[in-house]
Amino acid sequence: MNKMEGYAATGRRKTATAQVRMKAGKGNMMVNKRTIDDYFPRKTYIKIIKEPLEKVDFLDRFDVEVKVKGGGLTGQAEAIRLGLSRILLRVNPELKGILRKAGFLTRDPRMKERKKPGLTGARARHQIPKR
Repeated sequence: MNKMEGYAATGRRKTATAQVRMKAGKGNMMVNKRTIDDYFPRKTYIKIIKEPLEKVDFLDRFDVEVKVKGGGLTGQAEAIRLGLSRILLRVNPELKGILRKAGFLTRDPRMKERKKPGLTGARARHQIPKR
């Protein structure tokens, strides 16, 4: 893809999936057709999302548009971060070392463990009487 068309990538975390698109611009970020400040109530989520862009100093060079669904806000923020990191890698493959060292290119495999039959939760068991 050339710079006018932009770049796209997918990021996932737990049950959240983010489809991230990035094109040359002034640094505007839209999440589900809302501004990033409007979508995420806490500044920590916005900080998580902008980490890869700040790390490589691309914050005001690109406009980002995201479609995200599933999971909670933390999972969604981390899914967006992974998608953004993957796009940055396509824009400039030389950034791989910086992004890898910061841990932005690693897909977090941790998922919720399923409840097993006969138990009260994933691992919790019924209490047994001593006597």
